Amino acid sequence: MSTSLRTAAAVCLIAAFTLSAAAQDFTAQPGLPAAAFPKPDRPVADIVSPLWDDEKARDDAGEPRELVRQLGIKPGMAVADIGAGSGYYVVRLSPIVGPKGRVFAEDVMPDYLQGLRKRVRDLGLRNVTVTQGEPHDPRLPAGSLDAAILVHMYHEITQPYALLYNLVPAFKPGARVGIIDAFRQTAEHGTPPELLRCELEAVGYRQISFDRLTASGAYLAIFAPPPIAGRPRPDAMVACKAR
Repeated sequence: MSTSLRTAAAVCLIAAFTLSAAAQDFTAQPGLPAAAFPKPDRPVADIVSPLWDDEKARDDAGEPRELVRQLGIKPGMAVADIGAGSGYYVVRLSPIVGPKGRVFAEDVMPDYLQGLRKRVRDLGLRNVTVTQGEPHDPRLPAGSLDAAILVHMYHEITQPYALLYNLVPAFKPGARVGIIDAFRQTAEHGTPPELLRCELEAVGYRQISFDRLTASGAYLAIFAPPPIAGRPRPDAMVACKAR
């Protein structure tokens, strides 16, 4: 191979690597600060690893199938996994949305993100963007999402009103939010459905469906986000009380 051809090949490899790395990491402009919003008037659970012993146990519970079905996730869509953790949903959503779709894998824990980046790289998931958010702001690109999921982690969000508010600009028209959680108090790693609905409605979200997931003993609630201009003012929000 000539020197010029070797040089061209090296340039192409460097460009490909750069594009691949860029596709896996993204952080949007920040939203409003946490101090502008009320704090939750209920306990916030510590961030923990998944309750299942392995991913097969999660598959057997059937939650991903139901979530995908009810949110209508299909090829070409862009979906954010808020609190992506080890990437359980990320690796299952990636082939569903396909090469023309995108999965935004968001988390606030650097250790989780490090492992997630490695998993995405090892599996060659080119349609996955890994991004580090903040407890009050997922830092996702504006107008990018057809859907967002928050699975067994809502009770761990320290600033739910701020996070939900700052998430709104990331949605496309007609987008939906799917939340799976357990029928337990937030201190016990669940969220009572009435409390969940109250907190989301405080930010302008509207619940459109609610279903019990019998195999896992959890529930799936689907919400429609408000338009950007339809969000309540942060200083007008009142924190919901757990009952």
